[in-house]
Amino acid sequence: MANEEATPVFQIQRVYLKDASLEQPNSPAILLEQQQPSVDIQLGVEATPVAEGIFEVAVTATVQTKIQDKTVFLVEAKQAGIFEIRNLPEDQMGPIMGIACPQIVYPYLRGNVADLITRAGFPPVHLAEINFQAMYEQQQAQAAGEPSSILTQ
Repeated sequence: MANEEATPVFQIQRVYLKDASLEQPNSPAILLEQQQPSVDIQLGVEATPVAEGIFEVAVTATVQTKIQDKTVFLVEAKQAGIFEIRNLPEDQMGPIMGIACPQIVYPYLRGNVADLITRAGFPPVHLAEINFQAMYEQQQAQAAGEPSSILTQ
């Protein structure tokens, strides 16, 4: 019986669109512009414990397009998933929540962002594939680098 209790568990409970907003502050005038807009995309990942062995992992995207200094549109969307994660070694929890869970949630976010932009009357912006492992490793390196730089001062 003890072996069954220690069996690792990793299950998706639910994936959902937690938050979405669209702004077109300079419409309709900006829609008549002929210039190609610049596109800025920002991504973020956060993990939050919900209950014992239950975690919410959210991936946030902010897509802003501008012509010169005027915003054409701004889309912010947060796609989240609820995951049951139990009986995993502590050293695996970070990679699971920083790599595996975002990889599951991100395709839904990509679809919702493209859909929202299309429904706003613009050609879809397709978010690029993301290497969450590289992103996670970079965040870990930065986190590890900060304390050591403080200690050397």
